[in-house]
Amino acid sequence: MVEFLQSPFHGNLVWQWLAAVGVIVLTWLTLQIAMRITIRHLRRIAERTTGQLDDLLVELLHKTRFFLVFVISAYAGSRFLVLPDAASQGLRVAFVIALLIQAGFWSNGLVTFWLTRTVKRRLGDDAAAATSLAALGFLAKLVLWVIILLVALDNMGVNITTLVAGLGITGIAVALGVQSIFKDVFASLSIIVDKPFVIGDFIAVGELSGTVERVGLKTTRVRSLSGEQLVFSNGDLLDSRLRNYMRMTERRIAFSFALAYETPTSILEKVPGLVKAAIEATPGVRFDRCHLKSFSDSVLTFETVYFVLSANYLEHMDAQQAIHLAILKTFERERIRLAYPTRTVVLHPGTASEHDQARK
Repeated sequence: MVEFLQSPFHGNLVWQWLAAVGVIVLTWLTLQIAMRITIRHLRRIAERTTGQLDDLLVELLHKTRFFLVFVISAYAGSRFLVLPDAASQGLRVAFVIALLIQAGFWSNGLVTFWLTRTVKRRLGDDAAAATSLAALGFLAKLVLWVIILLVALDNMGVNITTLVAGLGITGIAVALGVQSIFKDVFASLSIIVDKPFVIGDFIAVGELSGTVERVGLKTTRVRSLSGEQLVFSNGDLLDSRLRNYMRMTERRIAFSFALAYETPTSILEKVPGLVKAAIEATPGVRFDRCHLKSFSDSVLTFETVYFVLSANYLEHMDAQQAIHLAILKTFERERIRLAYPTRTVVLHPGTASEHDQARK
């Protein structure tokens, strides 16, 4: 038996081959048992906690593939053997490739973990954004696997410089052909991340306005007040001056009214106080100012400013109506008459006769 164990076999002694096989089996069993125990322990912790880190670790451990464990075990067993340079190089390349592929599965699991929870959280109130996130997650996974493939080919001795150059030229040609699509896709990502608006917001873009119904990868759909659907490309939408009325915390309202020049100054002095009292008596508003603004051609113009402490348009209109009615009632009680446009023509005596003589 001793002679058999000491006999050479393919460049190594028999006992070295047996030791290598033993190390491979022992390492593989140890890693498998350790992973199962760790997963079971982390799962119990995850069931008792609300954090997501332990859930993520369980998910990533489940993504650990058999080939990585086997390659690690084989690499550990090879330490007991004297292998040719080609075999050692092949084993090293296999280990690196297995590690790269496993890193791809772990990264894929990380992206999936984040997407699943983000989409589930946003599905109820922003289904379109959740759909866009899922599509962008697919693009992220695609880019990840392309990078891993290129690195794996490079470790296998493939000259990827020409390949990358070819992909670069092809990518430039494709990008030039679909640059508007890429622009809209990245604009969609910007809308999702930066949130200049969300579904349900009332926005205005130039002269067009409406309520956001859907945010897609390329376009955003807006329902106008008159009922039709407006479709904006995401790139053009972000390049425009966009007003989001749902982000308002209050509304500033300015209006003017006019009194006749015959109104006594004692009444004019009382007007700002009367207007202030009428506005302050209206709930949900804040008085700012009321001033005699200008001397117009035929009237004295007052300007009034107040704030509605709500972004709701109906509440704004209700408050405005209540204030206007309160001002009218106050002016009626105080016998203050609002002016209307008038023109006074003054004829001097003798003007007409002199004109008739000039014509003769």
